[in-house]
Amino acid sequence: MIRLEETTIIDAPMERCFDLSRSVEVHLLANIHSGEQTLATGGVTSGLVGLSQQVTWRAKHFGVWQNLTSKTTALESPAHFQVTMIHGIFRFMQADHWFRTLPSGATEMKERFLVAAPLPLLGPLAEALFLRRYMLALLRERNAVIKQVAESCDWRRYLPIDSQLYSKIRDDVPRGHAAKSTRPPGSGDPE
Repeated sequence: MIRLEETTIIDAPMERCFDLSRSVEVHLLANIHSGEQTLATGGVTSGLVGLSQQVTWRAKHFGVWQNLTSKTTALESPAHFQVTMIHGIFRFMQADHWFRTLPSGATEMKERFLVAAPLPLLGPLAEALFLRRYMLALLRERNAVIKQVAESCDWRRYLPIDSQLYSKIRDDVPRGHAAKSTRPPGSGDPE
């Protein structure tokens, strides 16, 4: 079994980082090279994945299209969530994501990723030869995308601005001034 641990420092609020990490759209953005998509097979296909919700992903890895269904098996907003594979090619796959605010105000996103190759006899060899490196590259690419989105204005495309978690953003507007909508044009806000 492969055990990967990765820590990323993001100059953005913890709640924003937590929710971007649960966003189907941000996950797809991070895996665009594999043509990844969600499948409408009874699970979540967009938005933020919640506790006990499932997502079925379809992506091309190692030249083969694969489906993998994951389930959010733990969620303690905004500090931790866990995603576990319930159907897919691997014998086992689980990812834990922890978040904490640093004294600087930045967010530490720490992840532990466990994966076991599908073949009991050849699996350890595959893990040692290429799977560890491949999965670590995917994890780092995902984290880089979350960091880029969280630290820019792009996060507004993926998170509901009306959420109470983001109300402090509107509190930054000086009293007596109206907060300008940050929703994309055509999303229901008057211009």
